[in-house]
Amino acid sequence: MSERKVVVGVDGSDPSKCALRWAVKQAALLDATVHAVGAWEFPAFYSWEGGPMPPDDFEDAARKALDDTVEQVQGENLPSVPIERELTHAHAAQALLDASEGAELLVVGSRGHGSFYGALLGSVSQRCAAHAKCPVVIVRH
Repeated sequence: MSERKVVVGVDGSDPSKCALRWAVKQAALLDATVHAVGAWEFPAFYSWEGGPMPPDDFEDAARKALDDTVEQVQGENLPSVPIERELTHAHAAQALLDASEGAELLVVGSRGHGSFYGALLGSVSQRCAAHAKCPVVIVRH
């Protein structure tokens, strides 16, 4: 029998912190592991003039957001459950859909760091709700 897991999207935003807290509480009820997933990609209009790459390291920023969020939530008065971390280079919705294969549940915040790009590319929570092969919980901040 495979291990039970609750997948949660983490981007460092307040809604993703709320989603992680909710996922931890639910995982404790299900005797499951939390699988915290962060994703990064180059912005949609990144260097569209063909200029040089700026010194920003998008992967490091995403890893820091994931690590900081998990560490903050683990330091709170919540049930003790294992939290695995995964950072992937992909669109956030696709990374979550892939990670949620075989999961008990997929948990996402209602709004993350989407703003302008979210309006152009579509909501991560909408895409997850429409395409996940497991139940999806959208946590409102």
